[in-house]
Amino acid sequence: MGHRLNGKRVLVIGGAKYLGKSVAQAAADEGAVVVLGARDEKLAWSVVAELGGDHAQDHSAIHLDVADEPSILAAAQSLGEVDHVVITASAHHNVPVADLEHDGILNAVEAKIIGPMLVAKHFAPRMPSTGSFLLFSGTAAWNPSAGLTVMGVTNGAVAFIASQLAHELAPVRVNAISPGITDSGTWDDLDEEGRTGMYDSAAAGSLAGRVGTTDDIADAAVWLLAAEYVSGETIHVDGGSRHA
Repeated sequence: MGHRLNGKRVLVIGGAKYLGKSVAQAAADEGAVVVLGARDEKLAWSVVAELGGDHAQDHSAIHLDVADEPSILAAAQSLGEVDHVVITASAHHNVPVADLEHDGILNAVEAKIIGPMLVAKHFAPRMPSTGSFLLFSGTAAWNPSAGLTVMGVTNGAVAFIASQLAHELAPVRVNAISPGITDSGTWDDLDEEGRTGMYDSAAAGSLAGRVGTTDDIADAAVWLLAAEYVSGETIHVDGGSRHA
């Protein structure tokens, strides 16, 4: 257990499950006071009870839906100043182009593009100059694949959002992480055969020879939150899959 985030207030949006939950745990382990923002506030509170860390009694949860600006504003007004905001929320529409649906595309765009910009709008004025935003992109933007067009486009946009916001919100920092295929629970909707096949293929296409773990991503997230001289960057935590 370290202290890189000792006493810092860290809001993790989408922190009730998958990568967000792991990032929240890592932040707590580094001494942060964690707030979980989620659509399912009851689930978020159940995760809060498991976080531990030096400030276990101070962790909390709040309702926040990145696709609903009033809920973003309400959360910002309720929380007041936060040091760091991590946005892991996402929505998937992984289908071939021939099967694309307007609402599916819009849901993904709201979660990965519109939502983070509105979060920045309402939380940046409440941040100290040493604060930061951490967004989540993904390998689909740099490794195109049939059926993942929406994911690739929205993940690619996140990298540009980080760069643009870093310029406009400075000295508040804005960065993004682009994870490779990670065994985080995100793909549990696939049957076991499909999931195993995808992981095997991803491992073969990675210089690291394996898929990512939630610890891989959470470690990078904590580093970026604490790295006060890094802004506007997208850090690829993908086992070198872009170069394989």
